[in-house]
Amino acid sequence: MSTETKSVLVAGVQGVIGRAVAERFAHLPQTKVLGLSRRPGDLVDVEHISVDLLSPTDVRSKLANLTDITHVVFAPYIEKPTAAERSTVNVALLENLLDVIEPASPSLRHIAFYQGGKAYGADLGPFKTPAREDDPRLMPPNFYYDQEDTLRRRQQGKAWNFTALRPEAVCGYAIGNPMNLTMVIAIYAALSKELGLPLRFPGSMSAYRALYQVTSADILAAAADWAGNEPRAANEIFNITNGDYFRWEHMWPRIARMFDMEVGYPVPLPLAEYMADKAPLWETMIQKYGLKNVKYEDIVSWPFGDFIFNSEFDNISSTIKARRAGFHDCIDTEEMFRQFFSSLKERKIIPV
Repeated sequence: MSTETKSVLVAGVQGVIGRAVAERFAHLPQTKVLGLSRRPGDLVDVEHISVDLLSPTDVRSKLANLTDITHVVFAPYIEKPTAAERSTVNVALLENLLDVIEPASPSLRHIAFYQGGKAYGADLGPFKTPAREDDPRLMPPNFYYDQEDTLRRRQQGKAWNFTALRPEAVCGYAIGNPMNLTMVIAIYAALSKELGLPLRFPGSMSAYRALYQVTSADILAAAADWAGNEPRAANEIFNITNGDYFRWEHMWPRIARMFDMEVGYPVPLPLAEYMADKAPLWETMIQKYGLKNVKYEDIVSWPFGDFIFNSEFDNISSTIKARRAGFHDCIDTEEMFRQFFSSLKERKIIPV
């Protein structure tokens, strides 16, 4: 067994992806984990550095002394209203980090970063399924492509390599992260139950019946770990999902049972509108059930839920490329939901 020490830098450590990655690496032997984010960190066994990756000056002052980084996991994301603005700001995050880490850490070996369904046009409408990594690109701008091109350009002639991982609807634990489907479901269910309502699917009937897939944050963290040690992953792209598919019409009643709720007939309920007034109810529930005191506006993003629950077409990716390259981790999605909701109850995020 190798005794080589890893020093892993996780950018975006407070997000749903970064948090899961940091927790996985922190439990590995001979591994030091440093986490970057603007918000204060709370992870055990992770050295946190508060830094604004949009500020080259701040990055240089905070990170120029990191001379032993071997692996970078890049997971931050900033939302902007247009595709061009998203590309500009998210490429800047990556460039600013690499401008400092590359010269400071000559031992750098691998960079893992994340793409997603937007690489296939999942945000635009129906797309070719199952989506494959060799499918042709869409019309730019697309910040996934631009970040990838940045890495391919910078990697030429270097000792390090990179891997792009493409999940769909990442499911995990994080507070204040806008793209977290499981938190949308958990808080929606908790509020519905408190109001004495059945759990109704809040999207369209077409979305209720379409094939869908998700990615456990733990599976995605395992993929980052694997990619950093696998020669076949060098400078490649891999779809990473739980490994199964489902339809909400079959999954939703099972989720309702996880909350001991009746399931109601689907109603296309715009969550961003109908959940906007529920902050007082949430504050009451915090006191009533002794929940962790998380502000309502920080715990969930309802517009993200509306987007997912109104995707009226099949969303399926092929993961055969990752299997052939040696990554075989998978999880039954129903079991993932069950484990996650149980974890939220244990953390006192939602009532038991």
